[in-house]
Amino acid sequence: MLMMNRNKQAKLHYMANGFRMLSSGDHVVCAVSGEKIDLDELRYWSVAKQEPYASAEISVRAALSKG
Repeated sequence: MLMMNRNKQAKLHYMANGFRMLSSGDHVVCAVSGEKIDLDELRYWSVAKQEPYASAEISVRAALSKG
């Protein structure tokens, strides 16, 4: 039962202080780099854009881009 969500992309709702799982899984995909991010490693996201980022540098780059 615990293995059900292995290698499955989760769908999340990103909030200011965390995220809520909408669809279970074990990772998300960085909106910029396409890199797989394990949920326990997810630290950066945009509440406004509702997208995850693999690193602080990528999140800043995404915040500065128009779009």
